[in-house]
Amino acid sequence: TRRADALFELADAVLCADGPVRSLVELSLVGEHRRGHGGLYDALAAGRVDVARLRRALATVSLPRAADGRLVLAADITCWLRPSAHTSPQRILCHTYGRGKDQHIPVPGWPYSVICALETGRSSWTAPLDALRLAPGDDAATVTARQMRELVERLIEAGQWKDSDPQILIVVDAGYDVPRLAFLLKDLPVQVLGRMRSDRVLRRAAPPREPGVRGRPPRHGGEFVFGDPATWNIPDAQTVTATRLYGTATARAWDRLHPRLTHRSAWTAQLGALPVIEGTVIRLQVERLPSGATPKPVWLWWSGTDATPADIDLLWQAFLRRFDIEHTFRLFKQTLGWTCPKIRTPEAADRWTWLILAAFTQLRLARPLAADLRRPWETPSPPDRLTPARVRRDFRHIRPKAACPAGAPKSSHPGPGRPPGSKNTRPTPRHDVYTARKTDTTKPKAKKSTTPRPRRTG
Repeated sequence: TRRADALFELADAVLCADGPVRSLVELSLVGEHRRGHGGLYDALAAGRVDVARLRRALATVSLPRAADGRLVLAADITCWLRPSAHTSPQRILCHTYGRGKDQHIPVPGWPYSVICALETGRSSWTAPLDALRLAPGDDAATVTARQMRELVERLIEAGQWKDSDPQILIVVDAGYDVPRLAFLLKDLPVQVLGRMRSDRVLRRAAPPREPGVRGRPPRHGGEFVFGDPATWNIPDAQTVTATRLYGTATARAWDRLHPRLTHRSAWTAQLGALPVIEGTVIRLQVERLPSGATPKPVWLWWSGTDATPADIDLLWQAFLRRFDIEHTFRLFKQTLGWTCPKIRTPEAADRWTWLILAAFTQLRLARPLAADLRRPWETPSPPDRLTPARVRRDFRHIRPKAACPAGAPKSSHPGPGRPPGSKNTRPTPRHDVYTARKTDTTKPKAKKSTTPRPRRTG
């Protein structure tokens, strides 16, 4: 709604540029961008995008479905790393993977929580529906739950889900507290599926109370230790599936397992007795991996109970589809240039992020119209199997068939700028990187006595 023409042409330049986007200055040289590079930077710094209206528009677009017709939403956090942007506020230490084994390196940046709708089968396509930047001090599970709640309400309002449809499946990775996410969304028609670490310990349901026993009844049953097979007992359901990439996939499920919660971390503000969040634990073991590495078991927790063998196969296959969101993140960063601009303010970063989401949605809508402009060494692809990068190659030929909302630029001349040789009298303030600090709730230590102690002799 502000600097609209420049923002529309900037989105067209992202979609019609030859090759990956490297910088904003190069986008100003694309033929679809008829304005100067000054207007481009001014649009990102001072423009305005009606994000609420864009969110509602994305919820009304046709969305992919799973094999049983349900919506599958994947949530994940991806980071826009800004290690040297000392003048950019609200930066947070983001965990990134190093070159070594199991090595995590914290790098300052802006983390974004992105939610996408997943397709069925192997595909590099997803449908991004929402993006939200995490502010300093935000809890990832709480922010994602609020973001997911608002998205599900928009989908229901847009008619994407009805009372007769199966519940929406939300798939997350091990970085989320899956039981807490299911507890925060328990009043919505959703089910939560997520991966758990292999060192977790869950509890079984409390055993029935024997007659004549006094005292408070137990709230938790025996332990279920992921790393100790002696505590597993007989699984409630088991399936064996032959796959092309992973060989034989064996999935075993145990019903009604829950974590033992304590009044710490995210449950500090919870008053009274903590809830018992029961679910189904699925252990997936495959025969081999395409990379040749030794396969490790994958532990999944599902917020539903009484899972059938058909449910188990659907759940672990839906979790494997969650990794399609990584292809979307790679396209955002390496092809569309999401993290290439050196933007100073987080508000401009949010504006550019939503522009990238809108541009990717245009690629998804133009998917059935694109031709396969392949390189000479590339194999041909069927029209329904074109990747987002190949659809982008032909978008320049599709764009003239659609209406262009941007008006022609007016004749102007560049401003005078700062006179040569003059110094900058208003330097940009510098901001420190936010680091979370634990609140000290222990009792104050006694002051050290200043009375000299008698010296030992002998």
